[in-house]
Amino acid sequence: MDGVWPGGAAAELGAAPQGWPDPELCALPALQPHFDRSLPFSSRPCAKPWARGARSLGAARSLLPLFLLPFLPALGMGWWLPAAGLLCALLCALLRFALRGPAPPLALPSLRGRTAIVTGGSGGIGEAAARELARGGARVVLATRNALRGEAAARRIRRDTGNPEVLFMPLDLSSLRSVRAFAASFLQREPHLHLLINNAGVSAGGTTEDGFSLPFQVNHLGHFLLTQLLLQRLQSSAPSRVVIVASSAHCAGRLHMAELGRSPRGPFAAFQDYCDSKLANVLHARQLAARLQGTGVTAYAVHPGFVNTQLFRHAPLWLQPLWTPLSRFCFRSAAEGARTVLFCATQDGLEPFSGCYFADCRPLQPWAQGRDDAAARELWDRSERLLGLQPSLCTPAE
Repeated sequence: MDGVWPGGAAAELGAAPQGWPDPELCALPALQPHFDRSLPFSSRPCAKPWARGARSLGAARSLLPLFLLPFLPALGMGWWLPAAGLLCALLCALLRFALRGPAPPLALPSLRGRTAIVTGGSGGIGEAAARELARGGARVVLATRNALRGEAAARRIRRDTGNPEVLFMPLDLSSLRSVRAFAASFLQREPHLHLLINNAGVSAGGTTEDGFSLPFQVNHLGHFLLTQLLLQRLQSSAPSRVVIVASSAHCAGRLHMAELGRSPRGPFAAFQDYCDSKLANVLHARQLAARLQGTGVTAYAVHPGFVNTQLFRHAPLWLQPLWTPLSRFCFRSAAEGARTVLFCATQDGLEPFSGCYFADCRPLQPWAQGRDDAAARELWDRSERLLGLQPSLCTPAE
């Protein structure tokens, strides 16, 4: 299996699937973004994930009066009450359609002989992805903070898949000491690493023991350190991949490099902190891919969609009555949210798209701040300094 990803595609080659943009049009780190704006909106690679839902909402708004017209005489003066209820039901159905959409079909290749790490693998998207990797025959390490939940998830996956090679190893991304301990233990125990899925994330505010904002350290800085510590093992096991679970929330990210790692100020500081960390995820994948060109290691940023997980369990109490039913009715399941993660982890022919941002199993153009190569380089350099790492030997290809 040396030099070949499961399915038989050569690591340095790989044609884009039919209907996809040319890799050179995917805003790769070493290339200039120049998407063809003349393409129809629905087929344009930079079309936003919610475009289909936006068009549906617009159509519903224009057709609703015509739909209600036959019922107005019977409803009399009180027509507005059932009409409002009907409108709310229609909007909820369209919102569900916009946020969930059809899950793309996905067939995983055989992963026997491959070793994978999934951070945050004790639940949600992480557990769903780990289960499918194990079902494909991979050796899977669940890297998670809570030992009881981690061991329980490993047992569930072993039972569901019949794969005995699923194990738990403790990793607390809010502690840089724990990240270093995990990496040292893994490198001592495991000779190979073919797949690193940086999935764990939090949305709550706060400060870590290392003095950084909690979302920034867990979502970006801890994963940045973990990736750097495991990079040589990934390279020696090539072809290998790093999949970083980002979010469309990067659209609201605003990284202030001089204050990197500090909690932002303002009434929505926790939400802004989360968005900033997701922008850091997109830029990290972009710069990692640029620095690893020609090594056999590729990297991808993934928007899993709006998924009903425990990510926003620390949302304000006043928001819970609205958020809980909305997420249960309108958001994707964890298994659906894991589809694009698994796609980037296992699909043949994605090497030319290293550094790209994916959603719904297709490459999309990220928002402008997610395509800023200068910001990606500065984020990388400042992250190394914050962590006390020596500057990387590999530099982006020009």
